[in-house]
Amino acid sequence: MDFKGLGVAMITPFTNEGKVDYPSIPLIVENITTGRANYIVLMGTTAESSCLSSQEKNEIIQIVVRANKKRLPLVIGIGGNNTAKVVEEIQNTNLSYFQAILSVSPYYNKPTQEGIYQHYKKIANASSLPIIVYNVPSRTGTNIDVNTFVRLSTDFENIIAIKEASGEMSHAENIIKNSPSHVQVISGEDSLNLPMLLAGAVGTISVLGNALPVPIVKMFHYVEQGELTKAYELHYQLLDIISLLFEEGNPSGIKALMESLSYCNKTVRLPLVNASEGLCEKIEKAMESTF
Repeated sequence: MDFKGLGVAMITPFTNEGKVDYPSIPLIVENITTGRANYIVLMGTTAESSCLSSQEKNEIIQIVVRANKKRLPLVIGIGGNNTAKVVEEIQNTNLSYFQAILSVSPYYNKPTQEGIYQHYKKIANASSLPIIVYNVPSRTGTNIDVNTFVRLSTDFENIIAIKEASGEMSHAENIIKNSPSHVQVISGEDSLNLPMLLAGAVGTISVLGNALPVPIVKMFHYVEQGELTKAYELHYQLLDIISLLFEEGNPSGIKALMESLSYCNKTVRLPLVNASEGLCEKIEKAMESTF
């Protein structure tokens, strides 16, 4: 699979009572697909997948598949800090709808680099699909070293990409510089999408793309056409909104934006809490001044 362009880490909408808002899912899918995104990522961090039951996950997948109508490739998030459980989930999941697996680096346990390598080795050997390694040390507590990822992508042909969300451009640049030629590096930070593209990343897995796929796609187009002045203008135009989305954590911010655009409620599940009224007001003002 080619991960070039915009991938969207899709949210899970909830009702005010905290139940999955199944009727809103097709609306979100339609916004992403008509916004010319390149693929959709299900069951990632932004989906609050750790707070979803197996039944809820299966029902969400079925609704997304029907709403998508095979227009966009789908990626599924399957990861965790229990290697055996991750492998079991891969083996027991119907992967026929998906083109790749996004698997987050083990969290909480704080494994060594060798532990991270052995974790992904088990996953690579168990998976029939290509794997995107997900490096997000702000959530996992452990950074995937450049050498560890290069070793993984060299040793296992189905490890073909990394979603790099360390927030450190030097780390991302060293991954881009040292990885095998077949590896695709994907931005995992909306605020760094343009710098990452210019450094050699192929695209992004975006939170903002749930609500505003069009300007992100437009920015990618400007880069492809060599119109970097326009790309920078759009990048800086979006920065205030992006900053607000993460002010009280993800996905609280993006859900507040989605509610303001009438796609779904801003409800999140505990231990997350809904965006404050103050943040919602700031997001609405930022949207008014930006668009």
